[in-house]
Amino acid sequence: MEFDLTVHLNPAYRIRIARGTLQQVRIPEKQVVVIADSQIAPLYAPALIASLEQGGSSVYLLTIPAGEVAKTLAIHAQLLSQLAQLGLTRDSAVVALGGGATSDLAGYVAASYLRGIAFYVCPTTLLAMVDASVGGKTGVNLPEGKNLVGAFHQPKAVFMDTNTLESLPLRTFREGAAELFKHGLLANPQLCAAVLETGFNATHSNLEQTLASGVQVKIDIVERDPTEQNERAYLNFGHTLAHALEAITHHAVPHGEAVGYGMHYAALLGKNMGYTDLSPQTKAFLEYQRPMPLPELNWVSVRDFMARDKKADNAGVRFVLLEAIGKPKLERVPEAVLEQTWAGFLAFLAA
Repeated sequence: MEFDLTVHLNPAYRIRIARGTLQQVRIPEKQVVVIADSQIAPLYAPALIASLEQGGSSVYLLTIPAGEVAKTLAIHAQLLSQLAQLGLTRDSAVVALGGGATSDLAGYVAASYLRGIAFYVCPTTLLAMVDASVGGKTGVNLPEGKNLVGAFHQPKAVFMDTNTLESLPLRTFREGAAELFKHGLLANPQLCAAVLETGFNATHSNLEQTLASGVQVKIDIVERDPTEQNERAYLNFGHTLAHALEAITHHAVPHGEAVGYGMHYAALLGKNMGYTDLSPQTKAFLEYQRPMPLPELNWVSVRDFMARDKKADNAGVRFVLLEAIGKPKLERVPEAVLEQTWAGFLAFLAA
């Protein structure tokens, strides 16, 4: 199945979801740098480069370390220097090939170089397809927390080749399913059911349809709030704890699994704040996902990392909670409730 979606911003851009799209990438820019990590480049860069060259582009490949370890200011600066050494001009383009860390970093490089050049995304993981490749959030991490430096820089197009998902370990695929499930809780409960359906994996017959439905949830929110002034913050459901878990463990807990845990903590928070108890749904997702066990964690450390969340303001952290499925809201939660909920979360993990 093939799907063409459009993000109606200024300018609008297209998202293509189909098998084999890496062989069909054509862009107008003549100087192109593909940024891919060291694991993805051997698998998919040759096909992408051949496709771009068939369209008339001269292509350079730059490789980066795999995963969140690449999202540093040092590697960002190194890539900028490499673009300058290659002589890229303002009418050149950066193409990200890989997972969410690659698109975050490559997008920030494109946003920074010459104050902004064209940016395209070819995501190769479910997590990147559902989340990082759509909406223009780019950035790198600091030792103090995740994604604390970055810019909004919308891509000119996104090419999702679902064939690439078949090379993912099942655990990595299930990481991406966390963002699909989150979008279901926010706006489309059928997505939750689709993710929990028996055999939901990279070869599932409804994969492209489910992916398109999940991406559309994000498109709808991004169109209404492109720079996260209000509603777009809802997409961070589960992410306040998730980013803390990633930072504390130095990314030993991968993003999608951290989000799975974070959604369950947020569901317990909502229950303790008097809202609909959605913890049975988030528990069912964790049973599907089977994330790695968490190490022993100190509440004060967790709290301090959560306090650095991007949704925080001068009055403190704001959590995305769900009054019910499809009814998200931003709310401040008393620290006593946060700590009480953390105790309940640890009790769930120990059960």
